[in-house]
Amino acid sequence: MGTLRDIDDASFASEVLQADGLVVVDFWAPWCGPCRTVSKVLEDVADKTAGKVKIVKMNIDDNQEQALAYNVMLLPTVMVFKGGEVQDRLQGGVAPSKITAMIDEHLEG
Repeated sequence: MGTLRDIDDASFASEVLQADGLVVVDFWAPWCGPCRTVSKVLEDVADKTAGKVKIVKMNIDDNQEQALAYNVMLLPTVMVFKGGEVQDRLQGGVAPSKITAMIDEHLEG
């Protein structure tokens, strides 16, 4: 199973906003139960889409700047970025199929 790379406020611009292609950001916190489920789903997606999409995670307890900038008010929040712009987002404990469908839609589009 793949490992998602952790990013922080300082690396957000280079890892997400200036990245080529599709980037999925998982905003999470250690105390968030549904965040663990989403993380496992994203690890599976990372394995299946290696080279097609970059998936990173950001602990908002340690990195609040970007969470505030993107109005992350509910955890987990998964955002899809392309060209430095938010393309889509899911918030809260959603079904794993919704997460994979959202990513697939942007990979195909």
